[in-house]
Amino acid sequence: MGMGSATAEAGAVAVNMYDVEGAAGDGRSLDEERIEGVLYFPEAQLNALGLSPERIAGIKVRGDSMEETLADGDWVLINQADTDYRREGVFLLLVSGERRIKRVQRLAGGALYLISDNEHYEPEMIPPEQMREVEILGRCEVRIGRIA
Repeated sequence: MGMGSATAEAGAVAVNMYDVEGAAGDGRSLDEERIEGVLYFPEAQLNALGLSPERIAGIKVRGDSMEETLADGDWVLINQADTDYRREGVFLLLVSGERRIKRVQRLAGGALYLISDNEHYEPEMIPPEQMREVEILGRCEVRIGRIA
């Protein structure tokens, strides 16, 4: 079995896939969102990637702000167990109630720098006094999408 299948096989675990554009929930949890579908992944493969099957979710990418890394319509597996933004990476965040996928850098003094990989979008700085408006929901670990 390859990476991600629509059918369950021995040794596979189900991963809920969410299209959270226009999300109806409070944004803090994916549990209340409508599940778009389920993909099955070999548990051994997820473990080899350091992913705990019960702490991952699939999210559909919307928009072009993360191109060339992530394209509109791609899916990403989010490691909800990894919310440590001190190690730079791409994260699913909640910023003022809006979910975003951005590259995150921690700046001196406790500020965050949110970077879109598409150069047409300006980076955004979240100063320390506004950090209460930001919640890291998980690290983006695996991209599932079409090869251009």
